[in-house]
Amino acid sequence: MSLTMVCFHAHPDDEALLTGGTVAMAVAAGHRVVLVMATNGEQGLAEPGVASAPDAPALGARRRTELQASAALLGCHRVVELGYPDSGMHAEHGGFSTVPVEDIARRLADILTAEAADVLTTYDARGGYGHPDHLQVHRAGVLAAHLAGTPTVAEATVDRSRLVRAARWLERLRIMPGTVSADRLARSYADPAEITDRVDVRRFARAKRAAMRAHVSQAGGGDNVRTLALLGRLPLPLFRLVCGTEWFIVSGSPAILRSGQQPLDG
Repeated sequence: MSLTMVCFHAHPDDEALLTGGTVAMAVAAGHRVVLVMATNGEQGLAEPGVASAPDAPALGARRRTELQASAALLGCHRVVELGYPDSGMHAEHGGFSTVPVEDIARRLADILTAEAADVLTTYDARGGYGHPDHLQVHRAGVLAAHLAGTPTVAEATVDRSRLVRAARWLERLRIMPGTVSADRLARSYADPAEITDRVDVRRFARAKRAAMRAHVSQAGGGDNVRTLALLGRLPLPLFRLVCGTEWFIVSGSPAILRSGQQPLDG
């Protein structure tokens, strides 16, 4: 039976990092996937030679183009851009995180209703690593699913214990992305006991890596190694090992997350 999954994300590149493999898997299984993007990500860092915060509209336009390329590589059937301003990490720009939750939820609920969505993916209650726009995606997503009567909500997250172990290893090698730290990650994402579904996306690693690489503007910028650059440089066998699982906290039926999936080792 074909189902419809709507994936709600904060910034271009989040869709590839957190749900890219699951999206590609669902499409391969014959399901419809709609990607809804809250912002253009215009407050993100950018690689040298690409406009960044002082010229935010130009970066936003660049990231919208990258989003379309990523969505095509993953096989998304429709992309909806809500067009809210990017708040920035500290919400110093106002933006999406300051918009009334009910207003966002109603717009998203209209999409869920029009698509007769079976599943909505959003973020965990911590907003992953705590970005204000990620927290807003969680709040608005949960309310929108309630308003639209969407039966299943899958909160995209990461197994915190695995993330912290990897971060401490990267810190020892002095290649840890400068925007995060192992201590901060220990208070982020989800404890393993909270996670209901671990999705094996190793067969779709090539599509996920290609989608991540589509976000060229986010592979550089700032004085530290960027997560996308670090992961995008991994050879495919190592990428499968590092990025071959996606995690969710699911309320409702997780059937679409298991379509075409092979059991995880261990």
